[in-house]
Amino acid sequence: MRKTVPISGGSVKPPGENEELKVADTRPTLEAVAAHAGVSRATVSRVVNGSTGVRAAVRDRVERAVADLGYIPNSAARSLVTRRTGAVAVIVAEPERRVFADPFFAQQLRGISRELAAYDTQLVLMLVERREDYDRIGRYLSGGHVDGTLMFSLHRDDPLPGMAAASGLPAVFGGRPGWPGAEDDPGLLYVDADNRDGARQAVRHLRDRGRKRIAVITGPLDQTSAADRLDGYRDALGGPGDVAQGDFTAGGGERAMLELLDRCPDLDAVFASSDLMATGALRALRARGLRVPEDVAIVGYDDMEPASWSDPPLTTVRQEVEEMGRLMAGLLLRRLGVAPPDEGLAPVITQARLIVRAST
Repeated sequence: MRKTVPISGGSVKPPGENEELKVADTRPTLEAVAAHAGVSRATVSRVVNGSTGVRAAVRDRVERAVADLGYIPNSAARSLVTRRTGAVAVIVAEPERRVFADPFFAQQLRGISRELAAYDTQLVLMLVERREDYDRIGRYLSGGHVDGTLMFSLHRDDPLPGMAAASGLPAVFGGRPGWPGAEDDPGLLYVDADNRDGARQAVRHLRDRGRKRIAVITGPLDQTSAADRLDGYRDALGGPGDVAQGDFTAGGGERAMLELLDRCPDLDAVFASSDLMATGALRALRARGLRVPEDVAIVGYDDMEPASWSDPPLTTVRQEVEEMGRLMAGLLLRRLGVAPPDEGLAPVITQARLIVRAST
């Protein structure tokens, strides 16, 4: 029952107000852990900070004492010893409206976040809304706020790789690097899907279904993923084909589809280089009174969850986006020495796989 205190003479006198209020900090200290384990403070510090040179039996005793007392290391003091912040900058070279409207980014960030969290590492998300943001990001990376950086959705002339190099921070990139000199850097780490082969699978599937005039809607060609998918389209087609450029958005896919229909009225299939662009293309085809797949078949790329909800459900090329995010974070954690180095550090290319549904 809540206790009320009567007001008398304009003052409130809670019970015991004449007693001195003392609040003790009951958090266990490094010294308390040392006493509990029967070792020196320095030994506890080495164990807590992950240093080598402590015998296994002593380490076990200290870890038991930490658990018994509920000791939580002071992160500020710990960073002075380890020279680590326990944080990683995740930089997406896209504006906020793109990142939060495209499920691709949500899946990749989920994979990154889960892997970092498994190693008690914080994610600091940074987006590029305008050119001025590059100065802010550069200052942040050089300011010692994070231990490393993950960067993805880069464009060909993006200054971010140079900023990562100038800061001296370990970096891992999402997507095959396309900037000048990248191919000559043996230490460069990145994670990508086999975009070229994924596009080949899409176009071969359309040809196997008897489609004769197959067009492509590309993403921005200053990104290697879009350029690789265009190359794969042309590999399978055996020629330059009919190309309209999109921007990896539904609106861009719709505009590109309308352009193709005006320019190539006899086309009977389209490979859209992302699921979002494919949904925009579906909208344009319906507006022109064309049936999918009877009049025009369509294949997307990514296999985001909404692909199976579209009307008709979308045939698409699956890339394991969340897993790619996890792999990116894992490479960086291993380079930082936070995660155990189970194998040599090298770029990772994941496989793409065609998922056939009703749109073809």
